[in-house]
Amino acid sequence: MLFINSLLELLLALTLGLGLDLLFGEVKRYHPLVAFGRYARSIAAYCYRPRRIAGGMATLLAVMPAALFWFWPSHWLAQGLVLYVVIGGRSLGEHGRMVSSALAAGDIAEARQKVGWIVSRETSQMDQRQIVSATIESMLENGNDAVFGALFWFMVGGAPAAVLYRLTDTLDSMWGYKNERFLQFGWAAARLDDLLNLIPARLCALTYCALGNFSSGWRCWQTQAKQCASPNGGPVMTAGAGALNITIGGDAIYHGKLVRKSTMGCGHYANTGDIERAINLVNRGQLLWLLLLLAVTSLFYWLYPIT
Repeated sequence: MLFINSLLELLLALTLGLGLDLLFGEVKRYHPLVAFGRYARSIAAYCYRPRRIAGGMATLLAVMPAALFWFWPSHWLAQGLVLYVVIGGRSLGEHGRMVSSALAAGDIAEARQKVGWIVSRETSQMDQRQIVSATIESMLENGNDAVFGALFWFMVGGAPAAVLYRLTDTLDSMWGYKNERFLQFGWAAARLDDLLNLIPARLCALTYCALGNFSSGWRCWQTQAKQCASPNGGPVMTAGAGALNITIGGDAIYHGKLVRKSTMGCGHYANTGDIERAINLVNRGQLLWLLLLLAVTSLFYWLYPIT
């Protein structure tokens, strides 16, 4: 809370940021993260070498704009506006519903195209079950990346920390591939992203458990997460699937290669209707975090009333 003067101002900033996202969604034109993506691509073009040190220098250059927010006003209104820009809860749900709407209409080709917008695996040969699974995996994992991770770092360090988190997350999505081109160059961005998600991913997983079948979500998290390639995506997806009492995952094709992936969760294999349930889980999680902050703020001011 270094850049927020009080619990009350933090609550106001979070309410503003989440409220604006709920009402208006992602900025349609001139989104700062789109501009950052172009900036990151220019850095990669200039700095690229298949070495970790080159990737480390490129990562440092890329996230430097976050330092500018040390000088951003600490007023809750200014802080809340930054939070609105860096979170993407409504946009996440909109992308998921595009896939489910196409499936409900029986348009498998359209569904493959739409799911290709939110996952990095190949989608051209996916069947309906694979499309549903990929979509739910994205909803659960990006629930942390686009919402809860940003909220956590905003509460810890205000706008500078939240911006740093989202820039790092964007870099990881651009450079974090384990292929020949990015295995070494993208190592620093991927490790920094892992570090920044270490705590929020587990809080996100706990949130999913609390809002669904807690025992099932917790059991899947504890027994299945270690089988996942991602140290932070594993807890989030396994807990979310378990909390929803569904099974997701399985083999997928990345960059022309079949990748053997374990299943996650328990219960019936996810169907089209479960996409909406996953979206609602993320949305209810945002409300839970806001209500918890409200409770903490109310308790604090009850114990230490303003005189």
